[in-house]
Amino acid sequence: METKEQDKKFSMENIKRMQELIPILDDAAKAYYVDGIEKISNFEYDSLYDELEELEKKTGIVLSGSPTRKVGYEVMSELPKERHASPMLSLGKTKSIDELESFVGDKKALLSWKMDGLTIVLTYNNGELIKAVTRGNGEVGEIITQNARVFKNIPLSIEYKGELIVRGEAVIKYSDFNKINESIPDMQARYKNPRNLCSGSVRALNSEVTAGRNVYFYAFALVSADIDNHNSRDYEFTWLKKQGFTVVDYHLVDRMNIDSYVKQMESEVKTNEFPSDGLVLLFDDIEYGNSLGSTAKFPRNAIAFKWKDEIASTHLREIEWSASRTGLINPIAIFDEVELEGTTVERSSLHNISYIKSLKLGIGDEIEVYKANMIIPQIAKNITKSGKFEIPSKCPVCGENTCIDDTNGVEVLICPNIKCPAKHIKSFVHFAGRDAMNIDGFSEATAEKFIQERFIKHFHDIYHLDDHREKIVSMAGFGEKSYNNLIESVENSRTTELYHLIYGLGIAGIGVSNAKALCKIIDDPTDVLNLTEEELLNIDGFGKVLADSFMGYFADEDNRNEYIKLVNELNIVKSEKNVSDILAGKTFVITGSLNTYENRNELKEHIESLGGKVSGSVSGNTSYVINNDINSLTGKNKKAKELGIPIISEEDFREMIL
Repeated sequence: METKEQDKKFSMENIKRMQELIPILDDAAKAYYVDGIEKISNFEYDSLYDELEELEKKTGIVLSGSPTRKVGYEVMSELPKERHASPMLSLGKTKSIDELESFVGDKKALLSWKMDGLTIVLTYNNGELIKAVTRGNGEVGEIITQNARVFKNIPLSIEYKGELIVRGEAVIKYSDFNKINESIPDMQARYKNPRNLCSGSVRALNSEVTAGRNVYFYAFALVSADIDNHNSRDYEFTWLKKQGFTVVDYHLVDRMNIDSYVKQMESEVKTNEFPSDGLVLLFDDIEYGNSLGSTAKFPRNAIAFKWKDEIASTHLREIEWSASRTGLINPIAIFDEVELEGTTVERSSLHNISYIKSLKLGIGDEIEVYKANMIIPQIAKNITKSGKFEIPSKCPVCGENTCIDDTNGVEVLICPNIKCPAKHIKSFVHFAGRDAMNIDGFSEATAEKFIQERFIKHFHDIYHLDDHREKIVSMAGFGEKSYNNLIESVENSRTTELYHLIYGLGIAGIGVSNAKALCKIIDDPTDVLNLTEEELLNIDGFGKVLADSFMGYFADEDNRNEYIKLVNELNIVKSEKNVSDILAGKTFVITGSLNTYENRNELKEHIESLGGKVSGSVSGNTSYVINNDINSLTGKNKKAKELGIPIISEEDFREMIL
């Protein structure tokens, strides 16, 4: 008995170590091959790789994502279908703890999360994953084997060599869901919840799409395997863990303690990293559970528990219309504050015009609100249904006429003005950036608020934010101190060199080094407006494309006027010394982690702005290697030492350019 326990512990420790090694190796490889950064030495990488390979041999398990097993991507025209061996039934549901206690009776049961994703059935043979099928309609599913191979955590190979069929849920973390949604500029195209995103990701026709979505698999049922299961679901779950599967979190409960565990899990659901829409209670005694059979719709060996949604009545005060960088103007419900799930709520998304019409919303209506999955505020019902709401005829940001688009069968409000400031939030952030006007505290969130409130419409409006002092001080996230710090930074930015302004305009292709090179031939800031193509082509680093981009920008009358207004706001000074040639003729190679500079691109731009060059590899033409770990045994350091090339730190570099 003791030996079996020791063997189990040893196996679980091996799997845990494998789970630790894979992201370390994956991160190091990505940093090296994609970013050119050596996070760990070649020796250390090889050592960790060998350790992983040895553990895979010892356990007979290969986890997904393992660098020892490269999985190619597959593009398909459509997903093939397959009928399940037996129908996959849904679970009966209850919102009553009393009913759970009655259900379990004098038996023991497993109380686990009901994951909110997409149910998947995996089949293994001879220790290898050979098939993955979605639940589909319960009778016919879609084959997604190649996609399953790129899930973050499923084992591609397992110790068990017989046929194994395991059922589980594919899910996506809230953090990954939010990150992916933020990367989609079209608000209307964003996913409404992690389940929708997961469904599309799992069923993608290109497995590379699936790989980029960070899909996880949580096993919740051992369907078939020729093992001694000790007539226990708990034992099966432990056995699955030993094979390398991530099993849904659960507690072994009975009638006496089920209430306390339900309450414990209720408190945890709000902080879970994965979406869950309830709990599942499954008899531990397999034979007993199977003997109960099933109804036409539900198995009798398990039941789902759903928390009662906390619903609050309130009144709709207004519909706020928020313009976005995509041109969509999104409606937001503002209602009298209510307490839901321990927090104060007064806003919820209304998605689009069609949604508002379906609820027959009107200002002053009595509505009921709740939190979907205890997290996202939603309107559950409109009691009064007045339908009295107005669709704005003007964009709340630029004031131009709006229009309604129903191309996809859903009515959405659009601002068609291509110059609407809401569409150019990132350009304001760029203008305020460190290499441009260097205005501390002017973040993307701040820019978005100021544009929405119509404090800023053009770059030069930033220099008149003091006209809106009272409103800014009273804004959420601001106060007297934040306001004063921002205004101080704005005022400090008025005194600057011309290249900062040129770069800050955001002209396509014009970086810091190009801007500096251009400013060498400028005596007066207004001369910028009259530069010819010939003059631009004579500037070091300027070609036809860059010259056309520059001249095209200033051919626009609005851009010319904005530039003149900015020049009038600023005190443009000339550099006391011409620093642009300090590093002329010198070539640098950057390696290792950085302490002072935010990233390699920032250091690269700084070097280039001073006349130097940056290369990706060490050669006889290299002047210096920049590496904070001077004694590192990396390939670049070794090559530099062989060639007698100095290796300097960031601090050494900064002393060099002072």
